[in-house]
Amino acid sequence: MEQVIHICEEFLRDIANLAIILFEFIGVAIIIRSGICSFYKCIKRERDTRIFLAKGLALGLEFKLGSEILRTVVVRDWKEIAIVGGIIILRAALTFLIHWEIQQEEKHS
Repeated sequence: MEQVIHICEEFLRDIANLAIILFEFIGVAIIIRSGICSFYKCIKRERDTRIFLAKGLALGLEFKLGSEILRTVVVRDWKEIAIVGGIIILRAALTFLIHWEIQQEEKHS
């Protein structure tokens, strides 16, 4: 029975690690795409460039936040949990600030 539990834990850890990598990749890809498209919009002098960039950054950060939450499944040490918790708090704060800035920008537009 103990071996079955160990196999299940290893399987869960492998699935979580794969999902972490996938979410990190998606988040980075969204941020890169948003940055490139926003640069293009800036060159064309479109008015919604800031909102577009902020929404892209917020979406990318939410995927990266999801990967950090999944990372809490894998960590075993209290020091690692504290580091992951700090990262989660910082990314959540950034996401909150970006959403707030989007709302302010949309009010003024």
